[in-house]
Amino acid sequence: MTNWSPTILTRVMLGLAIVLSAFPLYWMLVIASRTNADAVSVPPAFLPGGNLGENIVAVLNNEDAHFLLGLTNSFIVASVVTVSVVIISTLAGFSFANLNFKGRNLLLVLVLLTMAVPLQQMGVVPLYRLMVSLEWTGTLTAVILPYLLNGFGVFLMTQYTRQAVPMELVEAARVDGAATLRIWWNVVLPAVRPGMAVLGINTFMLMWNDFMWPLIVLTPDNPTVQIAITQLNARFSTNYTLIFAGTALSIIPLVAVFVLFGRQIVGGLMEGAVKA
Repeated sequence: MTNWSPTILTRVMLGLAIVLSAFPLYWMLVIASRTNADAVSVPPAFLPGGNLGENIVAVLNNEDAHFLLGLTNSFIVASVVTVSVVIISTLAGFSFANLNFKGRNLLLVLVLLTMAVPLQQMGVVPLYRLMVSLEWTGTLTAVILPYLLNGFGVFLMTQYTRQAVPMELVEAARVDGAATLRIWWNVVLPAVRPGMAVLGINTFMLMWNDFMWPLIVLTPDNPTVQIAITQLNARFSTNYTLIFAGTALSIIPLVAVFVLFGRQIVGGLMEGAVKA
């Protein structure tokens, strides 16, 4: 294997990509730490101000936004959905990849077809009517239930399990007398842990940033964090400093999740690249 040394052009392009990716976050902190007049001034301010703490306190004390409740609700929704999607997708991936049963290929095709249809947009009306008939509107159950399983997670874990768990390993465990769930727990899970981490991070991020469905089924006094941010606006004007301060607070859990599980994500992606 030959060592590859990056050229100057490569370094410049990587540096430019980093700057372009990081600038929106930096700009968010600049506006969040200044006054609303600074946010709309021309030319704009490019250095952080001294009002970040004051703006954060204003966000947390805003009676219309219910920001702390929104953070709590988003964490509950994202955590429950993530755990459910990861567990069910891992079980289904193991079934499709390592178990032989009648109709397996047909069921997998049906799973793939669900990925080709925008179910949230096409099914929002009947799904909302279902939540109304169940009297779940205004509760977190209405936000959580439709997302407990998704086709992408099943497809991802099926492909990952096929690469990470050889059939010979499953057959050897079965010969030793292990039941199916025992094989899944002791043989499959340790092998597919990086893939589970990737799926978990993606699911948590998508649920944390979800806006449309919570906006439809929840009430303003019981929001998720994305709805709470929209409620930081004044009645007849836009308060950019509060919105950006609330946005800065809202990304802290996402950053924490990436810091905690980033190594698993990189390991999963690199392992998949090596196997490919």
